Amino acid sequence: MSAGTSGSELKAGDLVTIFGGSGFVGRYLVRALAEQDYRVRVAVRRPNEALFLKPMGDVGQVQPVQANIRDRASCAAAMEGARAVVNLVGVLYESGAQKFDAVHATGAKQLAELAVEAGITNFVQMSAIGADADSSSDYARSKAAGETAVLEAIPTATIMRPSIIFGPEDQFFNRFAAMARLSPALPLIGGGETKYQPVYVKDVAAAMTAALQQPEWNGKVLELGGPEVATFAELMELTLKEIGRSRPLVKLPSFVAKAIASVLQILPAPLLTVDQVELLKHDNVVSEGALGLSDLGIEPSAMSAVLPAYLYRFRRTGQFADGTTSGT
Repeated sequence: MSAGTSGSELKAGDLVTIFGGSGFVGRYLVRALAEQDYRVRVAVRRPNEALFLKPMGDVGQVQPVQANIRDRASCAAAMEGARAVVNLVGVLYESGAQKFDAVHATGAKQLAELAVEAGITNFVQMSAIGADADSSSDYARSKAAGETAVLEAIPTATIMRPSIIFGPEDQFFNRFAAMARLSPALPLIGGGETKYQPVYVKDVAAAMTAALQQPEWNGKVLELGGPEVATFAELMELTLKEIGRSRPLVKLPSFVAKAIASVLQILPAPLLTVDQVELLKHDNVVSEGALGLSDLGIEPSAMSAVLPAYLYRFRRTGQFADGTTSGT
């Protein structure tokens, strides 16, 4: 056990290691923790690409280091002296050695076991709503396996399951807004009736910070969703409204979407995969009775309060557009 790492409660100046901290959620968590006067070690495969995080804290407060979730020694080194660990590493599609099981299950298991060896009991695991060992989706099954492995190693770990996360760097609203700028129509995969509960990235970061600070969340599973539930079709309509464009929404049966995805998924960065089509068949909302943002004392942000601040760039005349829908 490394000296000074036992115990779970954090105090100012303590070190928190974030695996995958340069990603979408990570950058907001780094800032949130730095503002709370914690030292932050950002464990990533390419530290040179995470240097933009350093100005989020005082000199030396935020430090990117090299670590690969598949390499035990580098991960152990990244945890040295830490009082808490957050695992944000995840992939939306498989590519090369980045397989769902290798990253979400085996990788999470290794990080949890290394944390135990280092005497770290304060551990937050990023999962997803829909994580299910019996799911027809490889992604969802691997997320569930990761949750199980982490809790078996560290019963005091906190599991966070967000719905779709939105914010300036998101891969949902930005993707479909960009598509609407070029495409004559937007597809409603599976008919567009699947329900979602989008959650703001800053609220997710605040939830993780609270879980790290408050021992009462040890061993708990929290589902994070925003104040609104909307179907996929309604989210597409909202996107078009925000960018001031008019596009028909074309229903695409799942079997057709899978056929298209089977071709697209061979691309280096596919717009759609067969497994994602499978995920789109299932609602992605907070379960009835689940612990969530309100239990942490966080009031979730509405999409209408955030989306205009970054989707304006997809309008025909950018930030100077009046927001009315055009035909282009």
